Amino acid sequence: MTIPKYKYIALGNDNQKHKGVMEARSEADLRNRLRQMSLVPVRISEIDEKQGVYRLKPNEVAEFSRQLGNMLGSGITVVRALDILLQRDVKPKTGQIYSKLYRDLQQGMTLSEAMRLQSGAFPELLVNMYASGEASGQLEQVCSKMAVQYEKEHRLNGKVKSAMTYPLILLIATILVVMLVFTIILPQFFSIFVGMELPGITKAVIAISKFLQTGWYYVIIAMLLIIAVFRMLMQIDNIRFHVDRIILRILKVGKLLKIIYTARFSRTLASLYVSGVPMLTALDISSTIIGNLFIARQFGEVMRLVRNGRSLSESLAGVDGFDNKLPMTILIGEETGRLDAMLESVADTFEYEAEIATERLVRLIEPVMIVVMAGVVGFIMLAVMLPIFALNEGIQSGL
Repeated sequence: MTIPKYKYIALGNDNQKHKGVMEARSEADLRNRLRQMSLVPVRISEIDEKQGVYRLKPNEVAEFSRQLGNMLGSGITVVRALDILLQRDVKPKTGQIYSKLYRDLQQGMTLSEAMRLQSGAFPELLVNMYASGEASGQLEQVCSKMAVQYEKEHRLNGKVKSAMTYPLILLIATILVVMLVFTIILPQFFSIFVGMELPGITKAVIAISKFLQTGWYYVIIAMLLIIAVFRMLMQIDNIRFHVDRIILRILKVGKLLKIIYTARFSRTLASLYVSGVPMLTALDISSTIIGNLFIARQFGEVMRLVRNGRSLSESLAGVDGFDNKLPMTILIGEETGRLDAMLESVADTFEYEAEIATERLVRLIEPVMIVVMAGVVGFIMLAVMLPIFALNEGIQSGL
């Protein structure tokens, strides 16, 4: 079997950035190697072999975990459970992943080992949780826990996407209306304005209209290029890092996103820690699922502080991008000796607040988009009405 290669960026004890390429059996294996070299992994991506590999979506992971947990609870072995999953109606790409798992399990591998060899098809969090469940003999309970977690993640992601759907529809509607007005409606007024001294705003609108009538496809090409370039730029770590930092500074939106990021981190850390995963490993994995590179890069310092004996609450207090309630709540758990229970409690709290924050985000974006649409329409109407008013005044004065 070909050993995959990974590109990595890591921080040393001197906070210097280290980049390189290394072969490893899995991403988790590479992280362990880097930690043995006193390096804290910041970003890891597989090259070559990983291209084109299908990654299971949160709802698919939840369904996999739920079905597997139910069958294990009924006394069915893991191998037999995978055989049953293969017989069910699943997408071809998902079926290929299950087939590989089944073959590896028949060769004597554990489920977590087989999942690690799927080139990133399964989330690293899930793989580590299954490994801890196998070690403790509680794989059934871990499956149920992961099913609930990924259902919540799927629901939260769905709420965020739904929050962006209406503004996106408004934006598309605005663009279509503007194109219709500029290319069809406005040209009918141009003959009225012939020979008149027009205000600057009307001249600008006429120029835009004439351009769109003949070169509308240039606008579409330009918009597609802008989207493509933006997506390419967001693949560059330094640019994405600064964009993610700026997003957190946006009034209202940044505050709401902090709650969502805190919810993701809290649930993942709670699941890993309660299942017996070492704290440093749990922090390392949790930082990768936040969804904000600016926050993730700060975990090199967090892990260094924890490694040097600092408390978790004190180490997280310096993270820019989390809700301030997170370290304070964790501190209570440390003082009472019930950190595991407090982590689960804070995860539930922030998930609820994340849903509320998403609804607030919708209410915030909707009026902004409506105002933008009204502004564009008002600008066009003003450009058309000003010369008409001037023409009307000229007619009245001539009577």
